[in-house]
Amino acid sequence: MQNPTTQVEICGAIGKLTFNRPEVLNAYNLSISETLTAGLETLIGADEVRVIVISGAGSAFMAGADINMLNDWNQSGDMERIRSSLETTFNPTMLEDCPKPTIAAVNGLAFGMGCEVAMGCDYRIASQDARFALPEIKLGIIPGGGGSQRLMRLVGATKALEMISTGDPIDAAEALRIGLVNQVAASDELENAIEAFASRLTGKSALALKVAKQLVHQGGNRSLYQGIEYERDCFCEILLSEDAAEGTRAFIEKRKPVFKGK
Repeated sequence: MQNPTTQVEICGAIGKLTFNRPEVLNAYNLSISETLTAGLETLIGADEVRVIVISGAGSAFMAGADINMLNDWNQSGDMERIRSSLETTFNPTMLEDCPKPTIAAVNGLAFGMGCEVAMGCDYRIASQDARFALPEIKLGIIPGGGGSQRLMRLVGATKALEMISTGDPIDAAEALRIGLVNQVAASDELENAIEAFASRLTGKSALALKVAKQLVHQGGNRSLYQGIEYERDCFCEILLSEDAAEGTRAFIEKRKPVFKGK
């Protein structure tokens, strides 16, 4: 299946979503919003897909929001219209709510909404020439897709405020140093690095991976002791799953487990 502005591909256990507006560095617009949402739903519903990888066609991951869309919202003078658009279009929170692991394969610029989409993914692997920025301040605005809140949680308040207040980009090496990305690969090795990382996940229990995401994204928003209690509840529930029975039995029998996601 392929969409005009987001390509969808299933390669065995890996589902791929590729932004496909390379002529404008994959700038985010309402068309990408629609096709990305539909593509994500397709891969979530595909039983064979265990991991979802998001990347960009051409030389960029996504170079922010289409300026024409922002200008249209500004000229409308209608705050409720802007709020409605933000609430009804694609939101990076959808990636956190996705029951399957998501990996951002950042092959170039990840500015504005591109950086926000990458931060919504569970893992970020960048090529050496990737760059990250929340440059909205240079347009007299601020991030609108959760960028300020996710960046602060990933890299800390001091560095997040610096990036948001200056709008200046950082390179892949700095992104790795501050904890914004998991791994940096040579540009011609990015695809191999993504496949190697994804293979570390595809053999795991889909149920356990789903709950692991919940522990971080949902449990992480609670106080320490509330989070610990949430983890305990999840542990008790998942310990009674079929996958837990298979995993413990396979360990005792010294064989590789065959998980069913149940």
